[in-house]
Amino acid sequence: MAGKWGYKDVVPITAMVAVECSDVVLSILFKAASLKGMSYFVYIAYCYVLATLVFVPLAFLSNRKKLLLPLEFPLISRICLLGLLGFSGQVCAYKGLELGSPTLASAISNLAPAFTFILAVLF
Repeated sequence: MAGKWGYKDVVPITAMVAVECSDVVLSILFKAASLKGMSYFVYIAYCYVLATLVFVPLAFLSNRKKLLLPLEFPLISRICLLGLLGFSGQVCAYKGLELGSPTLASAISNLAPAFTFILAVLF
């Protein structure tokens, strides 16, 4: 049955489309907010608060039967490093969006898989 799509086939595609749509919406909202004088630090803080309000309840509702790693210093330091890298990336992206256009930001974000592939080949 080559023509039928299963649930597990559609979910990843739907998630990718949703992420791209939300990225475009966030870029347009940021451009509108920055034109009215909002700082990109405040906008990033609002995005983090909104993400926390969405994902923390989902973490408690998810399947908790798996054994979790203990919270030790190496794990916490890696989590903090990933958070710092994500924050730095968002600051750079929104500062560039403030100086440029949402179209340029969307085009650059589409190049991320190509940059990832090049870095994977090099390292």
